[in-house]
Amino acid sequence: MSVKKWIVGAPDREKAKLLAEECDIDPFAALIAVGRGIDNDGELELLMSDEPILCDPLELADIRIAADYINSAITNNTKIAVFGDYDCDGVVATSLLYDYLKSRGAEVVAYIPDRIDEGYGMNCAAVDKLASQGVGLIVTVDNGISCANEIEYAESLGIKTVVTDHHLPPEELPNAVAVVDPHRKDCPSTFKDICGAEVAFKLVCVLDDKEPEEMLPRYADILAVATIGDVMPLTNENRSIVKAGIRKIKSSSNIGIAAILNMAGVDRNNIDAGKISFGIVPRINAAGRMGSAYRAFKLLTSNNTMDALKIAGPIDDDNVRRQQIEKEIFKSAVKMIEDNDYQYNRVIVVCGENWHFGVLGIVASRICERYGKPALVLSSENGVAHGSGRSFSGFHLYDAINACSDILIKYGGHELAAGVSVKDDKVDEFRQNINQYATTKPLAVPKLNIDFRLNPAGMSVDMAFAIKSLEPFGMGNPAPIFGIFGVTLEKITAIGGGKHLKLLCRKNGNAFQTVLFSVTPEQFCFMPGDIIDLAVTLDTNFYQDKYNLSIQIKAVKMANIDQDAYFEGKQLFDDFVSGYDTDYTAIFPTRAEVGSVYKMITAGPISAERLRHVETDIGYGKTQTALKTLNELELVSLNNGVWVGHTTNQKSDLMNSVTYKKLYEGVNTDE
Repeated sequence: MSVKKWIVGAPDREKAKLLAEECDIDPFAALIAVGRGIDNDGELELLMSDEPILCDPLELADIRIAADYINSAITNNTKIAVFGDYDCDGVVATSLLYDYLKSRGAEVVAYIPDRIDEGYGMNCAAVDKLASQGVGLIVTVDNGISCANEIEYAESLGIKTVVTDHHLPPEELPNAVAVVDPHRKDCPSTFKDICGAEVAFKLVCVLDDKEPEEMLPRYADILAVATIGDVMPLTNENRSIVKAGIRKIKSSSNIGIAAILNMAGVDRNNIDAGKISFGIVPRINAAGRMGSAYRAFKLLTSNNTMDALKIAGPIDDDNVRRQQIEKEIFKSAVKMIEDNDYQYNRVIVVCGENWHFGVLGIVASRICERYGKPALVLSSENGVAHGSGRSFSGFHLYDAINACSDILIKYGGHELAAGVSVKDDKVDEFRQNINQYATTKPLAVPKLNIDFRLNPAGMSVDMAFAIKSLEPFGMGNPAPIFGIFGVTLEKITAIGGGKHLKLLCRKNGNAFQTVLFSVTPEQFCFMPGDIIDLAVTLDTNFYQDKYNLSIQIKAVKMANIDQDAYFEGKQLFDDFVSGYDTDYTAIFPTRAEVGSVYKMITAGPISAERLRHVETDIGYGKTQTALKTLNELELVSLNNGVWVGHTTNQKSDLMNSVTYKKLYEGVNTDE
């Protein structure tokens, strides 16, 4: 995994103590809340409340117009099509509005486009199909805001359109009967960060002339799934929806959701936002990624348990197949990246042939996480490469892609995720252009936000229970991460058949056990005796009739690392390898410094991963330059991720190294 910059919070402990007393909550929970910007009792009580707090649907522009027109269509027996999307949010939105219209006696059909054959949003061929079925009104959910041409085409066939969406609108809105989107410039709604399914839910509230609190019990479970699935911030009304949804899943969930949980082996009594995110959402998405998303729609609108299980089984199989395909493409992408040194680019662009389009976004996310760089993963087919990209806060991916628009066929997205299409013969130019754009921007590095420091001597089960009072966790309200600094690593034990690790650590005489999941002993580059910093979460487990504290590691780094110097050195080294023009004096090692790295390697093999974490006397940039120089001189070699030294009695001329000579000439241009 990539090295991240740790940002450690220092909340006002006195303010937290006062808030805890005023609101009668655990001081530890109050401290976390204060660190996240909660500074008065009203905000804290709102955060902790289980009462639904939902905004007035009528705040949304055009929603009354939309409801009146749809109600009229129901009265006049106009055939209505709910036009959705193939992702989790789109499927839920389609299911929700379809279910409501069906309960009103409307003549209604659902249409979800095929991810691969049709792509996102309305298309004219789909409009033709709906016209042939006698549809007189299309209501879009989770799409439509950018479908002006398709809406005009539908109008030409005598079909009216109501748009409900939550994506950013173009400068000119489509010419529909109504356009309901919180991101319209003229929309007065107070909370904008809602998913497409929630926009559809608000429309249903107005259609039925009921307050959202009255309608929420009916749809809370699937709304919670959509909110989490579309990675909406779990603040404001999103938080209320997810809390209500979790309660409903535990008591009497949607038959389709219950079937998914059954297939996933998830106990609904222990459901939380994390289990929804990793247990339910991927399976709904798998239906559209690996086949027809319409199956997921049928699942969520099923009223028969046996029928639901018959649908959920193949979808669960698709999710397993999706995971396997994802692993294979990820492995191929990593090889291609490292064979071509793309990992040193500021933006990684990798393109394969006939990679499954449905998983490219997931692979891009994994590439981004592995290398700590924005990444785009493309697949070439019939002369055109299509793909998806992922980024992190600090690098606006859409702006970067937009800067390359002159050579692109199609693109769209936002800061953290985007899609792009480009001709095969333009992929290399696209890679060059987007990286050139990136060099004009401040370097973005992935960050790990840590709530505050913890003393291991004071950690307790009570702390873990206090944390649970702040659930649900997710985007906008992540599970708290704490820093334990300057601990001695005493023992490493493989558990779970060698797939995970248990670490015994000690600080100031206090020993404690931690668990690091999904890391094997071979992948772990730290050794007993190292002084390290830990980023951890706290939880509980029930064993031998009592609750015990569970400390789970999220990240490890060497203690006292100069993070700014590390990332500065890494940037310079990566830019040098990538051929970007800048001053590389800071990473040009002296002969003595190259020799010190050689002595370190010949003293005993050392993993490349360890050298990414251990701060040497000469710093990261010079160390990597020295290694590259020594490798070219055949004095060291990298074997299966381990640097090995080769002894020699002959004195080597560093100028025989292409890397060293290039750096020397670049640094001494004025001589």
